[in-house]
Amino acid sequence: MENNLTIIPVLNKIDLPAAQPEKFAIELAKLIGCQPEDCLRVSGKTGDGVVELLDQIVAQIPAPVGDADAPARALIFDSVYDTYRGVVTYVRVVDGHLSPRDQIQMFSTGVRHEMLEVGVISPEPVVSKGLGVGEVGYVITGVKDVRQSRVGDTITTFNNPTKTALAGYKDPKPMVFSGLFPIDGAEFPMLREALDKLQLNDAALVFEPESSAALGFGFRCGFLGLLHMEIVRERLEREAGLTLISTAPSVVYRVFRDDGKELIVTNPSEFPDGKIDRVLEPIVRATVLAPAEFIGTIMELCQERRGTLLGMDYLSEDRVEIRYTLPLAEIVFDFFDQLKSRTKGYASLDYEPIGEEEGDLVKVDILLQGEHVDAFSAIVHKDKAYAYGVMMTGKLRELIPRQQFEVPIQAAIGARIIARESIRAIRKDVLAKCYGGDISRKRKLLEKQKEGKKRMKMVGRVEVPQEAFIAALTTDADIDKAKAKAKG
Repeated sequence: MENNLTIIPVLNKIDLPAAQPEKFAIELAKLIGCQPEDCLRVSGKTGDGVVELLDQIVAQIPAPVGDADAPARALIFDSVYDTYRGVVTYVRVVDGHLSPRDQIQMFSTGVRHEMLEVGVISPEPVVSKGLGVGEVGYVITGVKDVRQSRVGDTITTFNNPTKTALAGYKDPKPMVFSGLFPIDGAEFPMLREALDKLQLNDAALVFEPESSAALGFGFRCGFLGLLHMEIVRERLEREAGLTLISTAPSVVYRVFRDDGKELIVTNPSEFPDGKIDRVLEPIVRATVLAPAEFIGTIMELCQERRGTLLGMDYLSEDRVEIRYTLPLAEIVFDFFDQLKSRTKGYASLDYEPIGEEEGDLVKVDILLQGEHVDAFSAIVHKDKAYAYGVMMTGKLRELIPRQQFEVPIQAAIGARIIARESIRAIRKDVLAKCYGGDISRKRKLLEKQKEGKKRMKMVGRVEVPQEAFIAALTTDADIDKAKAKAKG
């Protein structure tokens, strides 16, 4: 609608026993502003309505426009990597003509290639003599480097290049960041190669190497949103056979210090320690569609996540659309899981970024025996800092093995401690050999042990096992997935 595109409303799967096409035609008509009778009823399984749908596509969708005599311009909309043929690039020709053996170049990089093969998809690849205005097909240049054929780039001819790239394409901007680390450190080169291949047909994915004292070598990855992050991780595990751990997702903050200096923070470890003037966090407009019976629990969840109600509309007598503005940081962790569990799986969530707002945000550090552990730090709202500190210290107390001396686990905002748990020392029973005698003898042995523990605490270091890091940083969804794999 924003781009003035023709929309054909279609209801699919009308052959299902529980299908209610009349009811949902009314909802769909209200959403896009048409009449219920304009919604086509289609079943891909039985073939009902497919002919009518194809007729409407021909009648309503405008024919492509372009200049056949202008310099060639083709938009790359997808790319796949073939082990034997290299990069296969899918394009739509807007102007000019592309022929086999043409010398072409990428508009953004200026890199020159020779087209070895041109063809169309119908639905299998079929070699053709070229692609003209409005045609969609594929191009093979024999390129092996996945970074030289990016989705959204413009292809033109080397001998008669175009002066302007195709409009309407903006570089995707990552909104959510998370660290991806292989459980087995030896899989790091495989992870790099898999991310390179994935980036070929996913222009929105960005990554850079990152190292962690706890998790070893991995990558800090940027994603468009939560669904994008889940898809990328699933593809890496399924297609490359990797076993990964992802750190808690975070968003991009703009931090302004008292001296006026601006910092872009994508990782809690980058959050400055000095005096801070203000912090800007990304805000989204969220739309929740759900049965009317769950209005109360949805509103309660959104209020807990610092949401502001924008409005609510009934799409039908038992289905409602609720609109909220929410900080993106409140959505990225477990908002969707909570929404699904509170609505028995019936709610759907859609959100779009609408800008930034100033937030009362602080960085919560976790200290083990007075030393910062960056892997457990988090940027949270001031009102939720205490709850996060109590949760993380309690979790670590269960996970870190006992030492020969007492280990304090503290959560702190700057220099102020907000929560504390202690791991009790392993104690030898020094009174075992004392069957009787004066109390002073026992007290002397206990004091001697106490002094020894104090000396040990001064020189001892707490080694946190990797299993503890993994368990503390892993989300509940990861734990459920691991349990499912173990059962399978």
